[in-house]
Amino acid sequence: MRRLDQLLANLGYCSRSEARAWIRDGRVTISGKVTKDFGAKAHAAHVRIDGEPLDHPDGVLILVNKPTGLVCSHDEREGANVYSLLPTRWRARNPQITSIGRLDKDTSGLILLTDQSELVHKLTSPKHKVPKLYRATLRDDVLPDLIPLFASGTLLLKDEPSPCAPAELKIISPREAELTLTEGRYHQVRRMFASQGNEVLTLHRPQFGHLDLGDLPAGQWRELALDTFK
Repeated sequence: MRRLDQLLANLGYCSRSEARAWIRDGRVTISGKVTKDFGAKAHAAHVRIDGEPLDHPDGVLILVNKPTGLVCSHDEREGANVYSLLPTRWRARNPQITSIGRLDKDTSGLILLTDQSELVHKLTSPKHKVPKLYRATLRDDVLPDLIPLFASGTLLLKDEPSPCAPAELKIISPREAELTLTEGRYHQVRRMFASQGNEVLTLHRPQFGHLDLGDLPAGQWRELALDTFK
């Protein structure tokens, strides 16, 4: 149970002072009864605003097909971000909706957004080894020798204290490849190829764990059940 004014503010409806005004105006009910007590505690499932249930009171989990040009940071100094694709109310939630891992500005594809901190930790922790599939186009031909090298678990990137975890490389065409990782180091795919003298020109992630984008267009999103990864 939470204070009524805090509940409405945390779900992004308005500020706490605005929530108190809504409550005083009789717009909010608890179990069907109008209350004027903004300090009253209630279960979110029992609260209505103008007769409507609260928006995702238990949290959100969203699958986004991120286009290039957007960052996964909330820092506006870094440019347009992936959160701009979401409804305004969701962007004001507390806890804040954040990305599970990141895709850099020049990488497109599947990114998960949520306000569930435990889920963020679970899916980004290396010990859970969640597979992530990337499709890359390269400047030069992909050498077959990279397949056993990437799979060996011995590739040490510059300024890294430990080698990369084993990764599965599939060569799709001379300059196209798929790489499956179970960790998420900074610019890892680009750095792995760069360490062998090749440059990633485009990078796209179509799969995260057991999820894939399907036919979801770039810049669009769909909701997932909160227990998707249980």
